Amino acid sequence: MVVPELKAWRAARPHVVRVARTVKPQVVRVARAVRPRPVRFTTPQLTAVAATVGLALAAGAVAAAGPWDSSGQRTAERDWAASQGPEGGTDHGRTSDTSARAPRPAPSAATVLTGLGGAANSLPAPAGRALADVLDPLLADPSLGRQRAAVVVDVATGKRLYGKGAGQSLTPASTTKIATAAAALSAAGADHRIRTRAVLEPGTKEVVLVGGGDPTLTARRDAEGWASLRTLADRTAAALKKRHLDEVTLSYDTSLYDGSELHPIGRDANLAPVVALMTDEARTDDSTSGTAIRSLDPAADAAAKFADLLKDHGIKTTSPGLSKAGDHAEALASVSSPPLSALVERMLTNSDNDIAEALARQTALASGGRASFQGGAAAIHAQLKKLEVPLNGADFHDGSGLDRADKLTAGLLTALLAEAGDPAHPELRPILTGLPVAGFTGTLRDRYGNDISGTGVVRAKTGTLTGVNTLAGTVVDTDGRLLAFAFLASDTTNRLTAQSALDHTASALAACGCR
Repeated sequence: MVVPELKAWRAARPHVVRVARTVKPQVVRVARAVRPRPVRFTTPQLTAVAATVGLALAAGAVAAAGPWDSSGQRTAERDWAASQGPEGGTDHGRTSDTSARAPRPAPSAATVLTGLGGAANSLPAPAGRALADVLDPLLADPSLGRQRAAVVVDVATGKRLYGKGAGQSLTPASTTKIATAAAALSAAGADHRIRTRAVLEPGTKEVVLVGGGDPTLTARRDAEGWASLRTLADRTAAALKKRHLDEVTLSYDTSLYDGSELHPIGRDANLAPVVALMTDEARTDDSTSGTAIRSLDPAADAAAKFADLLKDHGIKTTSPGLSKAGDHAEALASVSSPPLSALVERMLTNSDNDIAEALARQTALASGGRASFQGGAAAIHAQLKKLEVPLNGADFHDGSGLDRADKLTAGLLTALLAEAGDPAHPELRPILTGLPVAGFTGTLRDRYGNDISGTGVVRAKTGTLTGVNTLAGTVVDTDGRLLAFAFLASDTTNRLTAQSALDHTASALAACGCR
């Protein structure tokens, strides 16, 4: 059965990856986790969770939480919220199911991000000493290694409430993606789309497939809202037939990117060669996230697929070869990615390294720099400097955080999260909405299984390398206050115990009024 909220989500956000296939097993997992020990929120938390950061909490549509309704509550969340408390409030426009078994009207929720200026702020922010009493013992856990840093910030005011090694530069692993997201959104804009083109060289029969740097370009039959190579082939074939061309020379252009296509870690299942033209992140299986065997030549493979698709339309091609489109090439067809905001959300939720490196290069291009590892790193630093966040000790070498030479501070990460919640920077909001939800989505889906105080309330970007464990995101405390946090640990010896310690520390914030 497809819940009404899932239908609404599909219509509003068709690029969500394989929602229908994942909802059912997620429901089973959630049911197993929740039945023995139901998640209980305070009233301020429940309101803030629904209205402040739009968490995806509906067990029946965990991966499918839809857009906000006019009352400021996500359509899937309202039913979940109603099932947790007494009847009352508004029905938030519910018309899809009026049967006796339907959830009662949800409690009224204020507008989105009301926690940054509404009732929750009538209470004082947590006190630093009280926070220290809670967090210091947790951060002293030996499983967090020899070096650790932590910062907690009140998002509404930007005030630092707690700090331990706030300015210490440590390897951030994938929490680097928060910085990459902020830089890309600032440089190119949340509405920017990445275009893949097919052009015809004037006076010839040479068609050039021009890569724009979109790693989410897909050759699958169901594009699920992402840019489709099949659609591009359909449009290109139609344009060629109008010109009475049924046999062409096919070339492909990857010149948008400069420098090495190989990350310093070399070939790895976590990242495809970074080139301007690829389909499905060069994955050789049906996966859409996580590790996978990757093509060694993504651009050539994409061009070969394009040739096959043109052949299906009766267009014969030569074997594709590498070329460069001329300045006066005639446009045949193009397809565009979803807006950058959607790419940022997918990157953060799944910790997608391919999108991260693409966004670093998009940042460089928007900034007028070279689209290379070095150019992307320099552009990220330059864009963050414009945001006036603390960059002392920051050292970028890539966009994904796979490079161990990357160095960030907990102070910088929390400053970026606070900027994302600042009404003055609405373009940065996808950083908050893209963070994985504890126990429910992305890289936090299988964590927090027995941690009821953090489940559904903690949203955080994870980071994991050998000997490095990090967590940075937001949490709603028991008073409904939105807090940003960053926990960095280096020289850890056991990944699972270090992750558990960080998760427990974030949950302590959720359970804390700390006055």
